[in-house]
Amino acid sequence: MKIIIDAMGGDNAPEQIVLGALQAAKEYNVEITLVGRGEEILDSMKKHGWDTLPAGVEIANADDIVDMHTDPAEVVRQHKGSSMVLGLKMLSLGEGDAFISAGNSGALLSAATLVVKRIRGIRRAAFAPALPTGGGCILVDAGSNAECTPEFLLQFGCMGSYYAKKAQNKENPRVALLNNGAEEGKGDELHKQAYELLKEAGDRGLINFTGNIEARDVPFGGADVVVADGFSGNVLLKSIEGTALYMASLMKDMFKRNAISMLGALCCKKGINHIKKTMDYRETGGSIVIGITKPVIKAHGSSDAVAICGAVRQAINAVNSGFCEDIMANVSSMLAPKEENHAE
Repeated sequence: MKIIIDAMGGDNAPEQIVLGALQAAKEYNVEITLVGRGEEILDSMKKHGWDTLPAGVEIANADDIVDMHTDPAEVVRQHKGSSMVLGLKMLSLGEGDAFISAGNSGALLSAATLVVKRIRGIRRAAFAPALPTGGGCILVDAGSNAECTPEFLLQFGCMGSYYAKKAQNKENPRVALLNNGAEEGKGDELHKQAYELLKEAGDRGLINFTGNIEARDVPFGGADVVVADGFSGNVLLKSIEGTALYMASLMKDMFKRNAISMLGALCCKKGINHIKKTMDYRETGGSIVIGITKPVIKAHGSSDAVAICGAVRQAINAVNSGFCEDIMANVSSMLAPKEENHAE
């Protein structure tokens, strides 16, 4: 298996990206292609004692860089020689099995859609990160589609269910619709219509739809797949991340208050470390771009070596799971009734 990594994407590129890739190559015995400015990649390696490329790791030179100011709509046309676009082209040509980038989210989504291609029949690709909950809940969509139709949300739920089954080994994942109340009939017209489509899919046995879910119930593991429009999903994601950081800050201040509280921290060290690990985005790797023909993963923009190594682990798991192939084989069942009639 070969994983292609955009070495120039992210706040800590290329040094932390390269270190994470080298660590993953050793830990998971996987081949890796680092795409980016060759000299800078080699300099990063030498800085940390790597004089030569280890077996299974290679460099594909790309002089251009997609930065955070790049227009997503123009990325493929204006940055053909960038590490992001070149890496995705390599993936589309079969020169690797998955692609990882910590770079510009919008540019990655646009380039993946245009170069690697969206699965035929899928209306929109979406970011699907694992939220820091007890069971690793998947959120679809986390920000790529601010405006959605009910059909989009139906497909998000179905694709998320396949990913949870295949990549997370959840036998019958619970799919819920993010809404402003748990009762049936809640929300605006979009959510009411999406509810009906998801419920109908549940009645057909396509997914295990459990109804609406409120944001407060998500961190407690109220669902395995949370379906949301990109705007609401991104607000939920950022709220959870912010709350986690705030709680961590409160705990740190509490335990540093005096000698007795510091002693208490030592007694609770194992539990504290478990909480930190649960809430650490680096442990989940990145966000799968669900709906693309091959596994594409968006790593956090501030990813360090640990996060990149986690993203490689996630990529390996995604390739081995075959979830993309499952989605391709079942697209026809993810269409709303009026779409099925139109297709006929």
